[in-house]
Amino acid sequence: MAINRTPVLKRCRSLGLEPAFLGVSKKSKKKPPMTRRKVSEYGLQLKEKQKAKFVYGVLEKQFRLYFEKASKLRTGLVGENLLMLLELRLDSIVYRLGLARTRRESRQVVSHGLVRVNGKKVNIASYSVKVGDVIEVKENAKSFQRFKDILDVTGSRIVPAWLSADHNNLSGTVNALPTREQIDTPVRETFIVELYSK
Repeated sequence: MAINRTPVLKRCRSLGLEPAFLGVSKKSKKKPPMTRRKVSEYGLQLKEKQKAKFVYGVLEKQFRLYFEKASKLRTGLVGENLLMLLELRLDSIVYRLGLARTRRESRQVVSHGLVRVNGKKVNIASYSVKVGDVIEVKENAKSFQRFKDILDVTGSRIVPAWLSADHNNLSGTVNALPTREQIDTPVRETFIVELYSK
């Protein structure tokens, strides 16, 4: 499996992205390089795609599949559908529920088999969660010090309205599909649609 090992702060700096969107509390002291050269339309579109891929931890082939799936949905705009599908990934839901400090940690929690969906073990980070699904930490892992430390950090984090979290039981439920207004990812999805439409 391909893994992007680029330092998070360095990548955030190059994309003009706040590390907080990845759950990283550190801030880079370096400033992004000053460029006087005008960025082309293609350059802007590519940057938005790279932002989305980096935030959700998806590589090109998988991202393209998400775009094709979003294009086939009968309701909504393609760009908004794309972000909705990315938000419904299991690792993203675990992060949003506050069961992981960062998006990378949420992927690790899932891949280590610590998460149950409707009582069944799921260790695939890209697993697509549906409305009504209950996500929880497996029973014998709820007492781990790791999750106590995580909740100390994420306890004050706002859980999106389309999810409901129960931090006492380390669980949460998907109440509805997320709308664009409820997704705070700083990506201009129309640029991504334009890029793939060429």
